[in-house]
Amino acid sequence: MRTYAIVVFGATGFTGRLAAAYLTEHLPAGARWAIAGRSARKLEAVRDGLDLPDLPILVADSSDPAALAKVAASTRVLITTVGPYLKYGEALVKACAEAGTDYLDLAAEQEFVDTMSVKYRDTATTSGARIVHSAGFDSVPHDLGTYFTVGHLPEDVPITVDGVVQTSADISGGTYHTVVNYLSRLRQWRTAARARAAVEGQPEGRVSRNPGGRPTRRFGLWLVPFPGVDGQNIAYSGRLLDRYGPDFTYRHWIGTRRFPAAAGIIGLVAALLVGAQIRPLRSVLLKLRDPGAGPTAEVRARSTFTVTFHGTGGDRHVVCRVSGGDPGYTETAKILGEAAMSLAFDDLPRTAGPVTPAAAMGDALIDRLVSAGITFELVEARQSEPRD
Repeated sequence: MRTYAIVVFGATGFTGRLAAAYLTEHLPAGARWAIAGRSARKLEAVRDGLDLPDLPILVADSSDPAALAKVAASTRVLITTVGPYLKYGEALVKACAEAGTDYLDLAAEQEFVDTMSVKYRDTATTSGARIVHSAGFDSVPHDLGTYFTVGHLPEDVPITVDGVVQTSADISGGTYHTVVNYLSRLRQWRTAARARAAVEGQPEGRVSRNPGGRPTRRFGLWLVPFPGVDGQNIAYSGRLLDRYGPDFTYRHWIGTRRFPAAAGIIGLVAALLVGAQIRPLRSVLLKLRDPGAGPTAEVRARSTFTVTFHGTGGDRHVVCRVSGGDPGYTETAKILGEAAMSLAFDDLPRTAGPVTPAAAMGDALIDRLVSAGITFELVEARQSEPRD
């Protein structure tokens, strides 16, 4: 019998505090939960801010395996917001995999996701732990939005989905640092990706892909390929779920109506890519943004996101949309909290090991997010034009 339903590890950080506040307001009555981190004093300040004097505090450092094992064994679901995950994340994945504890993080670091999927696949599968990476804006709206779109297409046919992200939100300091560090480790990322591909392969008789792309104009927008974890996570959902058909392809884009904006995105990515490879320039780039900086509540209240999915399968074409508020913090805390409650309390398909939000929670999490104010909608459905 576990003591807690959910533990939030890293509750003293900006996103961790938001996630703890969300759970405070939305957990079912009587649910036992706790906050965890390395500083008892800071955790007590978080507890005081939540006005929950009886909320349990668990003190553990990410460098103390024994303490982390004790925390993992005490709960059914563990949330961690402590990044960068390449530096601080592995010990918690290991502890949860060994304890049979469901694990959620906000990792946008593909190298970390791939490496953990290889190292702890067998352990988590044996223990029954569900290891769910990227359970915030990366990658839940994109992963579940694709799942929602596929559900409106015919079964047992090749399916292609293009996801187009548009947002008014500014990138956070932590996300900026993640991007720069990610771009500086392309060689290591590719090595980890090859190792994961060798272990997983493709499902028998089916294929699921996330191919690269070039800037283009489609759907009335200028589209720039969106690098990072989302497309790879969605391709993994396609390998896990037969519903995605015998031949599934997903492409992930940033969309903008104005060509100068698209050119600016391309120029920024190119500059970061070059600068990240050179240590002195990388240091300069990292100093441009405070990793702990986040937007004010007023800025978050004005920020929005929309992801539009253009899906084609057989003779049917659909346009679906997922939309909500500030993606970087407000909606990420909401998504993470609802995912944790889904794992803890919902009647879900039996899965174990490295799984995606779509494979682990699917319809149950969509229902939760809709109830929490995130929109999933079918915008258009029509017969697709025949291909030459």
